[in-house]
Amino acid sequence: MQRHLKPLLPRSLFGRAALILVLPVVVVQLIVSIAFIQRHFDGVTRQMTGGVSIEIRYIRARIDAVETQAQAQALAYDLTRGLDLGLQFPLDAAEVPKADSRAWFDYAGRAVTLTLHERLSGVRAVDLTSNPLAVQVYLDTNKGPIRFEVKRSRISASNPHQLLVWMVFTSALMTFIAYIFLRNQLSPITRLARASEAFGKGQTIAYTPRGATEVRAAGNAFLNMRARIERQIESRTQMLSGVSHDLRTPLTRLKLGLSFLPEDDDTRALQQDVADMERLVDEFLSFARGDAMEEPEPVEPTALLQHVVDNAGRMGQPVTLGPHSLPPGDPQDFAKLRPQAITRALENLIGNAVRHASRVEVSLQVSDRSLRFVVEDDGPGIAKDRRDEALEPFKRLDPARNPNKGGGVGLGLSIASDIARSHGGALRLGESERLGGLRAEITVAR
Repeated sequence: MQRHLKPLLPRSLFGRAALILVLPVVVVQLIVSIAFIQRHFDGVTRQMTGGVSIEIRYIRARIDAVETQAQAQALAYDLTRGLDLGLQFPLDAAEVPKADSRAWFDYAGRAVTLTLHERLSGVRAVDLTSNPLAVQVYLDTNKGPIRFEVKRSRISASNPHQLLVWMVFTSALMTFIAYIFLRNQLSPITRLARASEAFGKGQTIAYTPRGATEVRAAGNAFLNMRARIERQIESRTQMLSGVSHDLRTPLTRLKLGLSFLPEDDDTRALQQDVADMERLVDEFLSFARGDAMEEPEPVEPTALLQHVVDNAGRMGQPVTLGPHSLPPGDPQDFAKLRPQAITRALENLIGNAVRHASRVEVSLQVSDRSLRFVVEDDGPGIAKDRRDEALEPFKRLDPARNPNKGGGVGLGLSIASDIARSHGGALRLGESERLGGLRAEITVAR
């Protein structure tokens, strides 16, 4: 039962809170309508109809007691005037309806009809439709058929729908007031979720804790956490910038000193070592810095991807644009990204691919909620049980698929994964169905 009902329930906190608020109101209205309106008004209607039936029974008894038609007619009109009843007597048999008649929505009329049939004998028909303000009762006497007309206000409670109107109006008003109050209480939670989601994508938006005490406490905790993370990133970046400056100074001296030495194999080997040291320093800084120093901005992903492919082509790398890329200028093809960071991540993935493959394709898939940058190659790929290990920093895989081949330190995939996470996404490795090699997919939230 719970599994069947769960898909029908609202998923948002606001929808569930509104359901908790509205459902009891509706249930109370139904119970009051059934228990009070049906029973109370039916009882009142039966009681009032019973009193009128006593008057009609008395008049019919007096009519049956006289001897002539004229005496009965005079007596009947005299009694009905005193009792405020309408009368038609004598009555042609053709004018008598063959069955009772009432509107389908006239619930009080059902009680009137049943009570008249129960309290009076010889009732031919009860008409509640010919005159909505009166009840017409046709019954037999020993002088022929007779029709009594009773005001509806005398035989059933007047305006019973007013209670329903007032009840529905009051419930709607209170529900609206509760809705406003509930929205004001839940909007701070929505703003907190929006600020948290933006921070997960690497964006910092203005947020001030508001609402109930518990929500304010959660908001303040989020602000403190965000401030600590930002301070940690800033401190790490500043520290590594200082380390970079300190390391580059002796490296520059080494390069300068080597430039004065005679050109031979040993000198060229030392120069290559210095170049490798500079590249390692740059990789460390790139991994540690990530995209913390860059602000998000509106970017056309297809243009960015085309730029990356063009740069790879100028470097002589066998990289082509895949068949799933969207055409530049698509109105839906815009997102708020850090273009330099995404470019660095794609270049790392392409660099890893071209070291081990003869063909590399890069494609883009855009949806309403995410962007997927896909890099595929026809190389040997990475074993399924080692793909998670490949994303860890400083991890070297076997020679069949070593992402650090060429003197790297095992940070290419780690940098791409870190950039994807900073955009609220992830880097996933798999097998390319098109080319048969590795498929590296960066998914970022829009």
